[in-house]
Amino acid sequence: MSSNAAANRTYSRFADLGEVYAQMTATPEFQAAFGDVGALSIVEGNPDPQELDMPDPMQAQADCAAILATLFDLLTDTRLEPCAQPIAWGIVNSFHHEAQKLARVEDGLALELRGWLRAETIGEVSASRIEDLQLKCRTVQEQARAIETMRDHAAEVYRAYSGFPWSAARGSKVSKTTTASQIAAADFLRERALEARERTMPAGPIVVFSGGQEWHDWRMIWGRLDEIKARVPHMTLCTTAQRKGADAIAAAWAAEAGVPLVAFTPDSRLGRRAGFLRNEKLASLRPVEAIVCQGSGLQANLLDVLKRASVPTHAFKTTSQRPDVEGLDAIRAAKRVRRTGHHAEAAPEPRYDDGGAGEISMSA
Repeated sequence: MSSNAAANRTYSRFADLGEVYAQMTATPEFQAAFGDVGALSIVEGNPDPQELDMPDPMQAQADCAAILATLFDLLTDTRLEPCAQPIAWGIVNSFHHEAQKLARVEDGLALELRGWLRAETIGEVSASRIEDLQLKCRTVQEQARAIETMRDHAAEVYRAYSGFPWSAARGSKVSKTTTASQIAAADFLRERALEARERTMPAGPIVVFSGGQEWHDWRMIWGRLDEIKARVPHMTLCTTAQRKGADAIAAAWAAEAGVPLVAFTPDSRLGRRAGFLRNEKLASLRPVEAIVCQGSGLQANLLDVLKRASVPTHAFKTTSQRPDVEGLDAIRAAKRVRRTGHHAEAAPEPRYDDGGAGEISMSA
């Protein structure tokens, strides 16, 4: 229902007005990003300050969602349906790419501004330049904040339609307006090293996850991750960053459970050793637990590496999966169950044998 239609309806119950108000009001993130801005701005292509408005917060939020919703509605149940997800991913990635570009521009302006402020004497020309730089920096900051908010909203729409969280091809997805984030391994390790030196923000417990691309039993994975989170409520999930199969299922769980996700992609510059070196790096994080679902030789190697490091590891074989009769609709149904608090019938638990050396090996 459009906001105009909602406003023109007649309501018999006072309780209905709350739903209508929500439909006609932008979220706090959009209100902050699009409504709380300075009076003047300096945009690219015009050196003079101007009074330019931001787009309306409600319209920005609605149209951002409509772009992706229209695409999925158009292509669903047609022969083009397989194209919907990659095209939608590209739309969200366009917002992400622009936000990253604006962040780099903001960093450059801030660096230039610091240089002017370090000057021993500030004359009339210098003062004018500093004022312009401050206004430019604030303008770019406001632009980046708005684009990040649109990206995060578009990513949520993508997740609602596709069943899986959106993840950036490169770099981290962090936001100034929301707590949602997916962290690239390089950024994570850099910040972790800094925190280890300064001891001001100790990292949370690490749980490692990896699995093959041919994996469908999401209930098994979500159930085990739920159990681990109950024991380790402030966990951070580190995966091997595959975009389908077991890793994608784990990423969907992390997005739904609000757990920080660190995607460890192999460094392609290392050639064939990349995946194995990535496995060593995961073990060096000293994880408190791990889950490995059978896949390729990289999963087998990771299982051996974790076993040598005495990491308690839940190992699942492909033969332990339930028949693939559910698909993405079941994942969406599970999300509705979590939100409403009504639990579906629990899946039978697989049997485990204690394999020793910190490993929990699944029996055949």
